[in-house]
Amino acid sequence: MRLDKLVSNAGYGSRKDVKTMLKKKRITVNNKIIRDGSFQVDPAADVVKLDEKIIHYEKYIYLMLHKPPGVVSATADAKDETVIDLLDTAEKHFDPFCVGRLDKDTEGLLLLTNDGELAHELTSPKKEIEKTYFAKINGTVTETDIDCFKKGVVLDDGYQTKPAGLRILKSGEDSEVEITITEGKFHQIKRMFQAVGKKVVYLKRLSMGGITLDERLPIGTYRRLTEEEQSSLETLKK
Repeated sequence: MRLDKLVSNAGYGSRKDVKTMLKKKRITVNNKIIRDGSFQVDPAADVVKLDEKIIHYEKYIYLMLHKPPGVVSATADAKDETVIDLLDTAEKHFDPFCVGRLDKDTEGLLLLTNDGELAHELTSPKKEIEKTYFAKINGTVTETDIDCFKKGVVLDDGYQTKPAGLRILKSGEDSEVEITITEGKFHQIKRMFQAVGKKVVYLKRLSMGGITLDERLPIGTYRRLTEEEQSSLETLKK
């Protein structure tokens, strides 16, 4: 890997900035001053330092975001604030993107990464990755609805969803439920309840692919996944 690419990707400035650092003899590899940005380094074996401070190179980044409502799941948007706008510069330089998406008015767990292979595994319909949501429903959710969701619901466009798990947490005219799906059609959960004559008034994603939202994480903030959480996701790539 080129030295200038490693330093830049580690968040220490643009390639132009790194070129200046090299000229000023601020960067060393294995304690030797290097002035050539094309110098090849092995991130796993070589010790790269800037002003005697070791640069820890990361190829991938994995973030858990507690998405707030009103923010869109996109890397850029001409009109609305995006989830990327919520990140600090230290994370933005990795060019992370959303793993799947949440509707603008939906809150909860959203994973961000620059690991394309992992993102594909988590969003591929063939993998049937489980995603669990908490929802408040205008209308009484019944055992009949549970059976209907278990078989798959026919949406307004004629598509029949895959079987979904539905659990009633609070019954009555304003029901509260947990629902688990393995696909991600447009506004799917809202349309599923619409198909059985009810309306979703609040929706929050709780988990995805075995990763559960850290409830200690304030809405609108994020953290890096723990090593244990990353390991559980890595198994999906094998």
